Amino acid sequence: MTAAGTELILRHPVERFTLDNGLRVVLAPDRSVPVVAVSVFYDVGMRNEPEGRTGFAHLFEHLMFQGSAHVPKMEHARLVQAAGGTFNGSTHQDYTNYFEALPAEALERALFLEADRMAAPAITEENLRNQIDVVKEEIRVNVLNRPYGAFPWLQLPQVAFESFANTHDGYGSFVDLESSTVDDAADFFSTYYAPGNAVLCIGGDLDVAETERLVQRWFGPVATRDVPPTPRTGEPMPTSVRSVVVEDRLATAPAVALGWRVPDPVARFDEYLGTVLLAELLSEGDASRLERRLIHDDRTAIAQSSYVGLFGDPFDVRDATLFTTQVHHPAGVPVERVTAAVHEEIARIASDGVPADELRRVQARTEAQLLRQADSVLGRTLAFAAAELVHGRAELAGELAARLAAVTPEQVQAAARGLDPGTVAVLELRPAGGRQ
Repeated sequence: MTAAGTELILRHPVERFTLDNGLRVVLAPDRSVPVVAVSVFYDVGMRNEPEGRTGFAHLFEHLMFQGSAHVPKMEHARLVQAAGGTFNGSTHQDYTNYFEALPAEALERALFLEADRMAAPAITEENLRNQIDVVKEEIRVNVLNRPYGAFPWLQLPQVAFESFANTHDGYGSFVDLESSTVDDAADFFSTYYAPGNAVLCIGGDLDVAETERLVQRWFGPVATRDVPPTPRTGEPMPTSVRSVVVEDRLATAPAVALGWRVPDPVARFDEYLGTVLLAELLSEGDASRLERRLIHDDRTAIAQSSYVGLFGDPFDVRDATLFTTQVHHPAGVPVERVTAAVHEEIARIASDGVPADELRRVQARTEAQLLRQADSVLGRTLAFAAAELVHGRAELAGELAARLAAVTPEQVQAAARGLDPGTVAVLELRPAGGRQ
């Protein structure tokens, strides 16, 4: 790692311990501002869902906000907001998280709230039916009644992967959601919401010894349960092109998404970093390769983007995942012309490499983004929690900017060579009724 790279390492100390019930705890003290963030990451996401229960991880996230043993419905929100805090949760491929950011004096309140729903969320018929309706409406608004709502994040995996874990709709089908029962929810909670299947990360203005005492007080009594094995979601690398055409009745212009399998984000992390920077080099900013080629020079596209992972953060996902390039283009431009240009630009990097100054510009922008995210106590706490859960090292979150700064042009060139036109997954979207 270069001297410049070492200067980018976040110097926030990380303390960790494990409770007798298996809960892993990470503390990241920072006494500079009187704010704390509390996050609980459960090792369960969309890829854990069994057949016939698509969308269940996201549905259960909703259930976790419907009250718990000692917290009536809506009281969680009221207690956090009354303390001047914010809260939320989200479901990802490999985890589900819940978090609060509050003034430092409200730390114990947040710990009590998270421990209470870890121990006993209010899983009732009324809450389940209500939240099924809420999730169905969310799907209508975000997917079914929105142009490009499923493109490409719900549709491309069905082309690129083989296993149910990687191909199914993580938002869920209405049939699966409506047939869910209270017993299903109770089983899901018992299996995946065990304390030994979670990481509690607390950051900000905290005293380590006092915080450990509070964690022991509130989370220590949560009953120990068996922890399920981490699902194997990796797949053999593809050996051929796969393509699908979909129609969108709300779309105003055609679009295409190209997806390639990439190195294991955990086991082959250094190779993976080259892929992450390749995506930035291709599509971020007016000087990027595809922006210049498709938008400014050829004028064959309306918009383009390249990224790694399906949820916007390439560092919080396990194998298998995708490098995706998506392009929205005018109806009069053949999709073959667009995809040929993308392949040509990738092939140029694969054969000619990347000038050091171009890579450095991309690295500087990516490093700045990571450091901005780490400016807030909540952003830093969430990053530490994700790194602990996915990589087993919270510290990695503080090292990412430095690790990216150390990536060489050769690593980016190797990443481009891995995007073989002969193994790409192609999802072509056409406005309903065909090309116009």
